[in-house]
Amino acid sequence: MLFAHLLASGPWKPEFWLEKAGASAAWVIAAIIFAESGLFFGFFLPGDSLLFLAGFLTSAGAEEFVQTTAGAPLATVVDHMPSIWVLLPLFFVMAVLGDQVGYWFGKGVGPALFTREDSRLFKQSHVTKAHAFLEKYGPKTIFLARFVPIVRTFAPIVAGVGQMRYRTFLKWNILGAFAWAVGVTLLGHVLGNVEVVREHIEIAILGIVAISLTPVFIEVYRSRKHGRGDTPDGPVPGGPEGADEAEATAGA
Repeated sequence: MLFAHLLASGPWKPEFWLEKAGASAAWVIAAIIFAESGLFFGFFLPGDSLLFLAGFLTSAGAEEFVQTTAGAPLATVVDHMPSIWVLLPLFFVMAVLGDQVGYWFGKGVGPALFTREDSRLFKQSHVTKAHAFLEKYGPKTIFLARFVPIVRTFAPIVAGVGQMRYRTFLKWNILGAFAWAVGVTLLGHVLGNVEVVREHIEIAILGIVAISLTPVFIEVYRSRKHGRGDTPDGPVPGGPEGADEAEATAGA
C-alpha cells in the first residue's frame, strides 16, 4: 500500500511539485527546468510533464479542469499562474542557462568525472549513457538530449568534459531549449482547450512525453539506415583523442 502511494505521489509526478508549490508554481517549475538541464542531481525531475502541465494550466480550459475532482488540488496554481507569454521566455531562458552551467561544470571538472564514485545523487552509468549518446550523434546530441530523460541532464556536462567548441554547443543548446521548453509548454496550452485532454490529463502527459521522443526516434532510424546502428566505443571525452574528435565533429 505504501509503495503504491509513493508511485502515485512521488517527486517524479508533476502534480507533486505543483501542489507543493501552490502560488509559486511557475517559479518552482523554472528552477526545476534549470536543474534538470545541467545540474547532475536534477536527473530525476519530471521536466517534460511539468512544461506540458504548466502550459495546460494557462489555457482557457484550465478553469473548467480545476472544477473536477482531479483538478481541484491545482486551483491555487491556476489562480496564480502567469500568462503563457511570460512562461515561454522564462522557461526558455532557464533551459539555456541550465545547459550553460552543465557545460562549464564539465569543462572545469574534466575527465575526472568518469572516475567519480557513485553516490546517492550521482551514478556513473548516467555519465556513460550520455557519453555514448554524444559519441554517436556528435554536437546534435545537445538538441536531441532535450527529449531524453537523464541524458538531457548529463549531455551538456559531458560536452564540457569533451571540450566541444563553445560556439557549436551554444547553437545546439539554444535550438534545443526552444524546441523543448517553448514547444512542449505551448503544446500544453493549446491542448488544454481540448475536452478529451482535460478529462484524461495523465494519459495526455504520457502521450506528450512519448511524442517528445520523436526527434530521437527519427535520428536513430536515420543512423541505422546509413549503417551506423552500433554505438562506437569512442575515447573518453577530455582525453587527447576525445578532444580532437569533439573539435572535428563540432566543425563539421
